[in-house]
Formats: sequence, structure tokens, C-alpha cells
Amino acid sequence: MTFFVVTMTHPQGDEWNKHVVEHVQYLLELEERGKLRASGQLKGTGLRSGFLIFSVANRAELDELVNNDPFSKHSLIVDLLVNEWVPFIGTYAAETNGIPEFARPGHPSDTLSSFA
Repeated sequence: MTFFVVTMTHPQGDEWNKHVVEHVQYLLELEERGKLRASGQLKGTGLRSGFLIFSVANRAELDELVNNDPFSKHSLIVDLLVNEWVPFIGTYAAETNGIPEFARPGHPSDTLSSFA
């Protein structure tokens, strides 16, 4: 599985309120299927924004999930930022390759160049 972190930014206005319940229901369905691992509102942003962590086979599957979101279907995503993410510390690390080789105890590297 591949992890992606996604930031969705939504426009102001009544349309958001009309579709937010449908959007949340969709996200809950994705969570039940194991595709959405976490989601929540970002605070302190100029527009309404949400942060989501997905675990999917590939970018194509992620794009399909995002395109099927009610907010996407109703053109209520004004900005979408997607990044592949490799967690190596914390809850999701066991589902990836874990700690990078350079960070393992005893590794001869004294540089973070392989981190990039």
C-alpha cells in the first residue's frame, strides 16, 4: 500500500453546507474500507480546508476516490494538494518499509543526504 496525504480546500458559501453530510458519509465509507486512515479540519486557514491520509494501491486509485467525493462532484474543491508519504515513525510506520536505512542504529552514514 502507498500512503498519500491530501489537503482539500473548499470555497465559502452555502453549497458547502448543502453537501457536507454527504461528503462525511463518503469519508466514513472510505474509512470502513481501509482506504481513508485519518481525516480532519485544518484550523487557521483562509478557506475551509481538510487534511486526509489515504492508504491505497497507487495514485490512480487515489484520484478515483477523490473524484468520487461529493465535494469533487459538486465542484467544491478549489485547491487539492496531494503528496505521496512514507511514514517511518509512528502509527503507520509498520505498514511501510519502516525506518530508512540511513537512520538505523549502527549505519555508517553521518549525513541525511539519502533522506531527500
